[in-house]
Amino acid sequence: MLRASLRQTIHIAHFALIAVVFAIIPNAGQPLGVLDGIPIAVKDNFNTAGIETTCASNMLKGYISPYNATVVQKLLDQGAVLLGKTNLDEFAMGSGSTDGVFGPVRNPWSYSRQYKEKSVPKSHSEDEESNWVITGGSSGGSAAAVSSFTCFAALGSDTGGSTRNPAAHCGVVGLKPTYGLISRHGLIPLVNSMDVPGILTRCVDDAAVVLGSLAGHDPKDSTTIQDNFKPFELPNLTDVSKLSIGIPKEYHAPGLSSEILALWSKAADLFKNAGAKVIEVSLPHTRYSIVCYHVLCTAEVASNMARFDGLEYGHRSDLNKSTESMYAATRREGFNDVVRGRILSGNYFLLKQNYENYFVKAQKVRRLIANDFVKVFGSGVDILLTPTTLSDAAPYTEFIKEDNRTRSAQDDILTQAANMAGLPAINVPTALSERGLPVGLQFIGRSFQEKQLLTVAKWFEKQVKFPMIQLEEVKRHDHGVFQHQKSASFS
Repeated sequence: MLRASLRQTIHIAHFALIAVVFAIIPNAGQPLGVLDGIPIAVKDNFNTAGIETTCASNMLKGYISPYNATVVQKLLDQGAVLLGKTNLDEFAMGSGSTDGVFGPVRNPWSYSRQYKEKSVPKSHSEDEESNWVITGGSSGGSAAAVSSFTCFAALGSDTGGSTRNPAAHCGVVGLKPTYGLISRHGLIPLVNSMDVPGILTRCVDDAAVVLGSLAGHDPKDSTTIQDNFKPFELPNLTDVSKLSIGIPKEYHAPGLSSEILALWSKAADLFKNAGAKVIEVSLPHTRYSIVCYHVLCTAEVASNMARFDGLEYGHRSDLNKSTESMYAATRREGFNDVVRGRILSGNYFLLKQNYENYFVKAQKVRRLIANDFVKVFGSGVDILLTPTTLSDAAPYTEFIKEDNRTRSAQDDILTQAANMAGLPAINVPTALSERGLPVGLQFIGRSFQEKQLLTVAKWFEKQVKFPMIQLEEVKRHDHGVFQHQKSASFS
C-alpha cells in the first residue's frame, strides 16, 4: 500500500519478470559480478531493450527501445536484477518529480515516524492528501525507490542537480560523476554537454561499488574517457589533517534556510576540529551560473527535442492534412507545457539575431565558471563543501504554487555549476530538519578524482550517522535496523 502510493516505479511487474530471466538464466549457478542478485531500479529515460521507455511523456508512450543503454547493459552483465523503471519529471525537466504523465512522486519520508511525529495535520484527510512532501527531481522516482527500501541502488540522470537534489530530499546518497567517466549512450538526452548518469544508494560505499561497475570507456560514446577505469575499494580515512576543505562564500545564496546554513557551519567545524584545513574560497562567477545554465539548457533542449516529430518513433497525431500540421499536432499532443516552454525559449536563444548575445555569451560565461573551479583547486583546496538544497522538501501543495521554471531556477542554484564545469559531486544525507525531514550537504571534487571525493564523503557519513527512515510498515518486520542515532554534533 505504501509502495503503491509513492508512484516511484512504472511497469514494474513486466520488467521485474524479464529482468529475473536475464539475470538468472544465462549463467545459472554462477555469479556474474559484484552486483549479482542485487535489485536495482533505473530511471525511465534510460533505454531498456524490450521494455517500454517513456521519459514520463505521452510523446514516448508505447515506445520500446531495441537496445539497452550502456549503463543498463553493464548492470545486467554484473548480475544486477532490474526491479523496475522509475518515475520522473517529463523528459527530466523539473526539480520536483511532479510533472510527468504518471503523476507526482511522493517522498517516502512523508510516511515516516520522524515526520509524522513533528507534523500536525488539521485532519486525517489532510494528512493523507495534502501533507505529503515532494522528492525533488528530476530523478525523484529513483531516490524514492532507494529511500523506501524498494531496491539497493538506482540510476538517475544529472543535468543540473537531478540526482543530488532528490537524494538530499529523500535522505540518500546521490553521486554525479565527472562528465565523461560514465557512458551516456542510451540515456535519452536533455543537455548533451551536461548530462551524466547518476547513482543513488543508501551509503557511500555502495555508490563506489556501482560506480566501479559503470565507469570506463565506451566506444559508443565519444565523450567517455579513453583510459580503462579501475574499480576501487574506499579506505577508512582516519586522519583528515592533510585535507584542505573549501567553503565557497557565493553558496550562501538568497533563500538558504537558517537550518541548512547552521548545518553547513557545523559540518565545516567538524572538519576543522578533526584537523583539516578549512578555508573560505571564492567562485566569483557563481552568481551568473543559473542564468547561464538556463540559456544553455533550453538551447540544447530545443535541439534534442527536434527528433520527436512523429515520423520515426513515439507518438504521431491523427491530424494529417499536411506534414507541417502533423508535426505541430504531434508535438502539441505529446509534450506538456513545461517541455514546450523550454523548446520555445531555446529556439529564441538560437535565433540568428540572438545567437551571439545569448548562446555564445553563455558559453563564454560557462568557461569562466569552470575556470573559477580550476583556480580554487589549483590553490591547494582538495574538496569543496556546500549545501545541496536551499531547504528541506516542500509540501506538494506548496511546491505547485510556483511554475516549473521558477522552481527549477531556485532548486538548481547550488548544484548546476558542477555540471557546467563537468566536476564530480555527491550529496551526503546529514541530519533531519525541525520538521523531521532529511537535509543533505554537497561535496564537489576535482575532475576524475572520484576516489578522493568518495573517501572524504565516507568519512563525513560516519561522523554524522544519519538516522535511517522509520517506515511503520517496514518497522514491524525488522525493528533492529532502525537503531541508528545521530551524532551529538548534528542533533
